[in-house]
Amino acid sequence: MNYGMIGFVVPLSIYPDGYLGKKDQPLPFMSIASQKNNIAVYNLGMYADSKLSNWFKSEYEKTYPSKLDIGKSCLRFKKMEHIPFSLIGELSKKVTAEQWIKMYEIGQKKKNYRK
Repeated sequence: MNYGMIGFVVPLSIYPDGYLGKKDQPLPFMSIASQKNNIAVYNLGMYADSKLSNWFKSEYEKTYPSKLDIGKSCLRFKKMEHIPFSLIGELSKKVTAEQWIKMYEIGQKKKNYRK
């Protein structure tokens, strides 16, 4: 559990630097939450890689008639029948832990460079 949600993370045994340099917090990658008005799936890979986000949008539109409610890393679903479980499964396989660590570190370097 992370931030009150089911969380899938890169464990500290693989990435000991931790999230935002906090050596006691594993690097988050994907989370699932039942919120007040929706079920949310967060995939930080989509935030870091617009190609991944565009792939998901395109694949969703091919299969599901409902409009996709999407943020930078958040997919929101009001109805259970609109959750594309198999597509979310494919999404979760698109980025390995090693690839996610590289994307995260590049993003952190850019962020620190702007300061």
